[in-house]
Amino acid sequence: MSEKVQFQPILLGSDFNVYGMARAFHEAYGIKSQAYASAELAPTKKSQIVDVHVISNFNQEDVFVENMQKIGQSLEDDIKYLLIPCGDGYSRLVSKYSELLHEYFIFPSFDHEFHERLEDKVSFYNICEQYDLPYPKTLVITKEMVTSQKTVELPFDFPVALKPADSIEWLKIDFEGIQKAFIVKTREEFDYLLEQIYQTSYVSDMIAQDFIPGDDSHMRVLNAYVDQNHKVRMMCLGHPLLEDPSPESIGNYMVITPDYNEKVYQQIQSFLEEIQYTGFANFDMKYDERDGEYKLFEINLRQGRSSFYCTLNGCNLAQAIVEDLIYNKPYTETIYGNGDMVWLGLPKKLFEKYAKDNEAKKQALELIKAGKYGTTVFYDKDKSLTHRLLMKYAYHRYTKLFDQYFAKTKE
Repeated sequence: MSEKVQFQPILLGSDFNVYGMARAFHEAYGIKSQAYASAELAPTKKSQIVDVHVISNFNQEDVFVENMQKIGQSLEDDIKYLLIPCGDGYSRLVSKYSELLHEYFIFPSFDHEFHERLEDKVSFYNICEQYDLPYPKTLVITKEMVTSQKTVELPFDFPVALKPADSIEWLKIDFEGIQKAFIVKTREEFDYLLEQIYQTSYVSDMIAQDFIPGDDSHMRVLNAYVDQNHKVRMMCLGHPLLEDPSPESIGNYMVITPDYNEKVYQQIQSFLEEIQYTGFANFDMKYDERDGEYKLFEINLRQGRSSFYCTLNGCNLAQAIVEDLIYNKPYTETIYGNGDMVWLGLPKKLFEKYAKDNEAKKQALELIKAGKYGTTVFYDKDKSLTHRLLMKYAYHRYTKLFDQYFAKTKE
């Protein structure tokens, strides 16, 4: 490491999000990140901008704590180590053990109990009520409701969205047809899914919501960084135009164009500052043309998987946290993303083929034609040929996935 570098990014995870953060650090500071994870995933494999250290079962609580202490005790005294969790599980662990970890690392943190309330979708919607944030009509379904009743009555009509309240617990189960979330079209399908879910080890609540009409282009995604004094330093709104249709990744954004909405910015900024949040936050929302509101689905207490669209459009995520926690630069103003670069998570031809034809798609294709687009994983300064070939293969696989699943998700 160069003697000029006075800090070192420590990233938790090895996925797409980790590569995006590593690239943001490399673009802004020329620094190679260090990552720790339970497995080396393709997006960071053989990369020259991030070293991945694999620790078996690292995502398990006792293994995580033991090894983070060992890592911390081995660090050099004259370097600041900036810790950034890049997944929900790691975010929860860092929050829970923040006091211990602060002995070795620098990272934003706030009350763990409130962290848990925001992370849980049920309590998050209660918080939305308190702060007058719009969200879809919702029914919370408990395991007891499903096991004691023949059917769970809904206060809205089909189709409905059905998803787990605890996304981390959801990752630990499996059953035929499991998805990150479901769009349920009939009562029979709804009852069958609930029965299947609660025959697994999953015990947390399920959430049924009034399905907001509209295709992928009705979605919006917002990433923000809130500093140690609870001031929002950066916000960047994105307009997704296409999502991953495969069951294990359904809902992951594949194409995002930059967007700007003063009302949304002010709503989210006021909320984050009022609750005295710190760190990265990622919101998913959908425009409801029935009442003209952007309705929140969830908050992720980290940067989003596709958050490199922010860095691509002039809001470098690494720079935001470094200026706050490493250089202690005072807050002067909030930077609102307002760029003109399209973020692509799949080949251009698939966007053109599968995204719904509308004005937003037309504008995006014009930007792409003009060369105003970019990706997370194809980075010119990452000279690893192996990594580039792995990512080309991953992009190639999307052709088969979309051919196989896209029509089914839109039936």
